[in-house]
Amino acid sequence: MNAPSDLSMKNDDVLRVELEVFRREHRDLDEAISAMTQRATSDPLTLQRLKKRKLRLKDLISTIEDRLTPDIIA
Repeated sequence: MNAPSDLSMKNDDVLRVELEVFRREHRDLDEAISAMTQRATSDPLTLQRLKKRKLRLKDLISTIEDRLTPDIIA
């Protein structure tokens, strides 16, 4: 996850591309976590690290989506 914390310096097109990359990585992690939990010999530490990375990605995805969604006052 090579994303700088300051998203304000990136334009919307770059953010859209990054958003798709992060969503794909999030799905891949979800599949990896599911596969590991089904195996009896899975490493708990690796599983925990994958889950934390997945949560960080989820937060980053939410941040980018908020940035791309225009503020509409109802």
